[in-house]
Amino acid sequence: MNRLIAYSNSSAEHRQDVIRRRCRLAIIACMSASPDTDLVVESTDPEPIPLTRPAAGDEELAAVAEVFRSGWLAGQGPRGTALEDGFRELTGRAHAIALNNCTAALHLALAALGAGPGQEVLVADYSFPATGHAVLYCGATPVFVDVRPDTGTIDPARVEDLITPRTRGIVAVDSLGIPADWAPLAEIAQRHGLFLLEDAACATGGMYGGRPCGSFGEIAVFSLHARKGITCGEGGVLTTDDAALAKRVRADACFGMESAFARQSADTLAIPTFPSLGYNYKLSDVLAAIATTQLAKLEEFLRRRRELAARYNRLLADVPGILTPSIPDDRIPTWQTYAILVERPLDRDAIAIALRSEGIGSNIGTYAMHQQGVYGAQFADCPVSDMLFSQHLALPMYVELTDAQQDRIVETVCKIIK
Repeated sequence: MNRLIAYSNSSAEHRQDVIRRRCRLAIIACMSASPDTDLVVESTDPEPIPLTRPAAGDEELAAVAEVFRSGWLAGQGPRGTALEDGFRELTGRAHAIALNNCTAALHLALAALGAGPGQEVLVADYSFPATGHAVLYCGATPVFVDVRPDTGTIDPARVEDLITPRTRGIVAVDSLGIPADWAPLAEIAQRHGLFLLEDAACATGGMYGGRPCGSFGEIAVFSLHARKGITCGEGGVLTTDDAALAKRVRADACFGMESAFARQSADTLAIPTFPSLGYNYKLSDVLAAIATTQLAKLEEFLRRRRELAARYNRLLADVPGILTPSIPDDRIPTWQTYAILVERPLDRDAIAIALRSEGIGSNIGTYAMHQQGVYGAQFADCPVSDMLFSQHLALPMYVELTDAQQDRIVETVCKIIK
């Protein structure tokens, strides 16, 4: 299956060459093999290296089996509670709520914080569009803010320039797992009476100024998508210190009512009521069990990602036209993505296609959201985000990536750009 996935990322011409070569080898082997001999055709092609691969195995399977034995597979159950306990401990927050994905967490967060029609929300431009979509879900207008060239995170100086009487809040993103400038952002938000929301989708385990990601703003949100540092395939977690916000979000995630798991301990027949419109954004206990198992491995996962990032930095340091990431001393990234900057006149897209033709996964860093048609024709002055969108190149990064595979990746990059 992995090989087939790699083929789908390769050029059509390369795939046809591989197929023709293997057919020739098979014909030769058939001609020389006796009828009672097992036919084994070995390929000389190196194994493909995906852009990412989750590190999950027997422990996660055992956790799922335990959920099946328990009989509670639905959301907001005992495994979801355990996951929430883990994220409270990780972030130091008073409340954590497990949800079915990070986009749902963003939606509930913005709704709870009062974003709505006629209001503007300042949003870091360099991010996956889920961040901007959640603002639209609430009927508010996203106003995209340019980012720093080194971190790809929202530029506090540009935030100040875009605040108007219609501005309701700020959504800053720990872009690609690099923490944003939370101290100046908090000061700006407080001075202007705005909410501050941390999109920590890629930043589970990251640190800024000695504090963990997920501890900033009124609310923070995480992703448990398969590409993230810890995963259950799809999932999200919301954290906050505000009890009223937490109560609203928990109800809104369950149709506006109290959860069945909470009601089961009542000493009366607890018939739910529906005082407000809610959604079905619960995370199933099956997925929560996987995520809880992954959370226990977070430090191990982060250590390996840091090793790989440091090794990439050394191997690519003197490669012409390639700039490695520059991380300020006051923050520790998660290295959810390792993205190099491809300088002009090198062509990022051509390099990515060439890497894929060699069986090596590669992709853009993330999006300059203001360029996406879903947000209309609004003007956004985001030259740094535009540059990163066109020149960032994500290289393979995952816990089980070996040093030998990493050597091959760098050697192939060097061969391509010569």
